[in-house]
Amino acid sequence: MNKINELFTKSQEGKLLSLYFCAGSPTLEGTGDVILTMQRRGIAMIEVGIPFSDPLADGPVIQSAATQALKNGMNLRTLFAQLKAIKDEVQIPLVLMGYLNPILHYGIEAFCQSCVESGVSGMIIPDLPFKDYQDVVKPIADRYDLRVIMLITPETSEARIRFIDDNTDGFIYMVSSAAITGAQKSFDDAKQEYFRRINQMNLRNPRMIGFGISNRQTLEAAQQNAAGAIIGSKFVTLLNESKNTDEALDRLFEALKR
Repeated sequence: MNKINELFTKSQEGKLLSLYFCAGSPTLEGTGDVILTMQRRGIAMIEVGIPFSDPLADGPVIQSAATQALKNGMNLRTLFAQLKAIKDEVQIPLVLMGYLNPILHYGIEAFCQSCVESGVSGMIIPDLPFKDYQDVVKPIADRYDLRVIMLITPETSEARIRFIDDNTDGFIYMVSSAAITGAQKSFDDAKQEYFRRINQMNLRNPRMIGFGISNRQTLEAAQQNAAGAIIGSKFVTLLNESKNTDEALDRLFEALKR
């Protein structure tokens, strides 16, 4: 069974915590250590960011991390080599998150093959058109037993959400707002209503809520309305400041109590 499906089969509703970091930032060689440390500290799933020069959906924190990673020399071939080196030690799902351009340049088939060879369970490609996903990417990903995760936002129509739910597997990435990534202090009434509306749809796929989670209030809101939470910008900031994964996690867990 794909590790993503296995995770949600075994999970307690609302308890999962997934973290995002950008491969190659703050250091080029640190990818493996970041992943293994997060696994040791109980993180359920990891999103590994593929740095790109024009990350349209990302806020300044992740943009800065991507810029640093590119300056450090990170690219897909280097990333796959680093992941392959730790493949046998990684028991939790790894999901690559990146934009379409570098993946097309690498080649869809080659990308999927490299994912399998390096222990990756799925991918998130924010700028992948759904028709291209269905016609081109999904048939290849399915052959390699990889999950292509789709995003929904408060602006996504119910018909579109159900269409995505019917044609994807793994989980649905439920973006808390239509804005770019970045920490928020709380989720307002409109976002809370969005969470309730999606809950009432009784979708087939489990959901993870991301964008803006950085403290106890936003974490609990996500946990109450989905299978768990995804944290990106807050952790990337702490990792960049400390340059030490254990210390960054200590500071993150402390922030999530407040």
